Amino acid sequence: MEKKKSRTLISDFLNNTGLSRRSFIKATAATGAAVTFGSGILPEMKALAAASKTSGNDQGKWFPATCQGCTSWCSSQVYVINGRAVKVRGNPNSKVNLGAGCPRSHLALQQVYDPDRIKTPMKRTNPKKGRNEDPKFVPISWDEALNTIADKIMELRKNDETHKYMLMRGRYSYMRDILYDRMTKIIGSPNNISHSALCAEAEKFGPYYTEGYWGYRQYDVERAQYILLWGADPLAANRQVSYYSKVWGDAIDRATIAIVEPRLSATAAKADEWLPIKPGNDGALAVAIAHILLVEGLWYKPFVGDFIDGKNLFVTGQTVDETLFEEKYTYGLVKWWNLELKDKTPEWAATITGLPLDQIKRVAMGYGKAAPHAITWMGGGPCMQVRGGFSSMAVHALNGLVGAVDNEGGTLASNKEYTSKFPEPDDFIDDIAKKGKKHGKIDHRGRLHFPCISEGKPGGGVITNNAAEGILNEDPNEIKVAIAYMNNFSFSAPQPERWERALSKIPFLTHITTNASEFSWFSDILLPDTHHMFEKWGYVKSIGNGYRHVTIMQPIIKNIWDYKTDETEIPWLISEKLAERGFDNLLRHFKEYKDPETGKEPTNEKEFALYALKFATHNLWDPAVYKGGDKFTGWDDFAKTGVWNSDPYPYRKRWGKMKTKTKRFEFFSETLKEALEKHAKNHETTVDEVMKATNYLARGDMAFIPHYEEPFIMGDEKEYPFVHVDHKSRLNREGRSANCSWYYEFKSVDPGDENWDDVAKINPLDANKLKIQSGDTIRLTSPTGSLVCTAKLWEGVRPGTVAKCYGQGHWVYGRLASKKFGEIPRGGSSNDIIPAQYEALSGASAYYGVTRIKIEKV
Repeated sequence: MEKKKSRTLISDFLNNTGLSRRSFIKATAATGAAVTFGSGILPEMKALAAASKTSGNDQGKWFPATCQGCTSWCSSQVYVINGRAVKVRGNPNSKVNLGAGCPRSHLALQQVYDPDRIKTPMKRTNPKKGRNEDPKFVPISWDEALNTIADKIMELRKNDETHKYMLMRGRYSYMRDILYDRMTKIIGSPNNISHSALCAEAEKFGPYYTEGYWGYRQYDVERAQYILLWGADPLAANRQVSYYSKVWGDAIDRATIAIVEPRLSATAAKADEWLPIKPGNDGALAVAIAHILLVEGLWYKPFVGDFIDGKNLFVTGQTVDETLFEEKYTYGLVKWWNLELKDKTPEWAATITGLPLDQIKRVAMGYGKAAPHAITWMGGGPCMQVRGGFSSMAVHALNGLVGAVDNEGGTLASNKEYTSKFPEPDDFIDDIAKKGKKHGKIDHRGRLHFPCISEGKPGGGVITNNAAEGILNEDPNEIKVAIAYMNNFSFSAPQPERWERALSKIPFLTHITTNASEFSWFSDILLPDTHHMFEKWGYVKSIGNGYRHVTIMQPIIKNIWDYKTDETEIPWLISEKLAERGFDNLLRHFKEYKDPETGKEPTNEKEFALYALKFATHNLWDPAVYKGGDKFTGWDDFAKTGVWNSDPYPYRKRWGKMKTKTKRFEFFSETLKEALEKHAKNHETTVDEVMKATNYLARGDMAFIPHYEEPFIMGDEKEYPFVHVDHKSRLNREGRSANCSWYYEFKSVDPGDENWDDVAKINPLDANKLKIQSGDTIRLTSPTGSLVCTAKLWEGVRPGTVAKCYGQGHWVYGRLASKKFGEIPRGGSSNDIIPAQYEALSGASAYYGVTRIKIEKV
């Protein structure tokens, strides 16, 4: 069946199947289908064959590039023949990904030459908005599109309504602040909403309130002796997949690997221990391991400290006098023991987690004996839950107990880098803009029930998915004009139907995107975006292998159509149109982004994109201002190499100098206490009331320590007997792989999944009770939604759970992504059954252990 589908794929494309009712693809195809197909699939195969020849007659050239298929942000190289990209590999100049790549990078070739890409600006001709309303898009010129956008912005300024402008950000580069921050502020709105809380803000919560580091970690796997993973799948869907995939074989040979995960992931399949935990109970296992480490005397004394007389007083059920323990680089260990750990025995944890008692003890002892070369690696699973904040702390606290923080074979922060911030906008923010910026945020961050505490600042984060509620309820105000780029909240956010209704309410919405998506369906103007890997100037930063790299994007292929870049070219063009209408503040600001080599101001969007990148990376490539890391002779040398690498990681440099309130690793978090008390004061209430408002059970000092809380899971167990387990594919270029044939052709690389199908993995013990067999069409229903997919009986999921991969279920995006464009999805989207719930302290959306479901045959 799969081979037959593969053979007929190209003819399916050429026949334009299933597109009769809708006009997205018709409109783009009308501008030149012959060019698209004429230079598309078949010539690509010829070019690929040419690139594979081993003779000395080069027909092409390798160019540096960057892959943003996930947040690994690997430095890459692309082989280009006659202006066409035909091959991808890792950039050997990167000390982070070491020349390695992963499957996602290769799918970029199908993305950039996707015949369903938007090829020209388009405008909506159907004034009605809704999922069942065909937008009836028609092609327009860039000039008409930009004039329309500028008119809408000027109308807001004329009416003192700049706060009713909104910018929504999805996948970004570090050119982001041009559009996301500077342009939004100069227009005069507080409403720049990023996708970050849909990604992993709760992952940062635990490390920050223990060691003062708000960011993603890197892991020294090549020196580790024990690697304990929690909901992380580094071979498939965590950060630096390329690097970890390259060195994982050596890590397996050297270290014991254990993974806590209800599903047998790609990493779990190669682990020494798989702990299929009951979803939502990671915190219970973490505190039980901490209990064992202390009772058995396995904490790392050179980092943590010891009892004054050397005798271990950590005895199950007994409190300890805090004055008898002398800590070195940590704070509050004995208080943590007395408040939480003394009674959290492995026997208790076995009952809570559903894991065998002997396995809990074995893993804890093995992990402790490997100290300090023992990694606790936290993914999204334990923390992106309604009560996941304290689980995040509990899991990460284990790194503190074994002295793995900032240590060889442990968990590391980011290396120092030297990019520059863009010019500040303050001098260009006029009185109208200042007034507009004072209004409240549309996502409700900072309210009592949404602290969104980023780096200790209440309201400093974002609660992305709740912006839909703000728009729907016009709270604190309506949104009249919005621009969004490379996002698809009406697919990628939990309970996306809320976004469908919210976007339908916005009178004027512009979407900058490569493909017409579910978000585009509700837009008024569509602008064709460049592809990050091949067609734009930009840069990103990433960490791994004890280094940080800054890797740049460059336009390296011939564009088939007139795409423009979201974060640079389009803001410049809008600023020119605004200047024509008498508001030149934005354009004058952008002219401050001068070329560091020549001092020249940009005069057009192309120059602006290049000069802004050179401005931001100036300290990396100019030997006259060299600060560290790789040294270049100039811009051309840097651009040719494609990546800058930092100095090696300085192990243990942060010991005693952590950015916590005590400067130590905090088991009792004075840092969190200060932040929560600040938020409570803002609302003239108590921390206990904050805990209550955010769905947490902790009261008193429990709110400041890593601890276990019973998971908050929606749905009555009798009606919804299974817990949903969401996971990501190693082929997911975030949510943008679904119009690539290779995504379906190789889907079985995800354990339990099937090529050319979208399956829900059910344990055979559960399926037999329901008389469900592999291949049955089933409906999964939660309290907030449902989806239809195929049943797959598989022993790799814990009984009582159903695992479903995110990525399919598009009803737009392209002729392959959907069965009938604009109407019938291919497969089911997991987000349709995930409720809009939050880990409110960080603002993160809850994806894991958050809902129960039921299964029905269709």
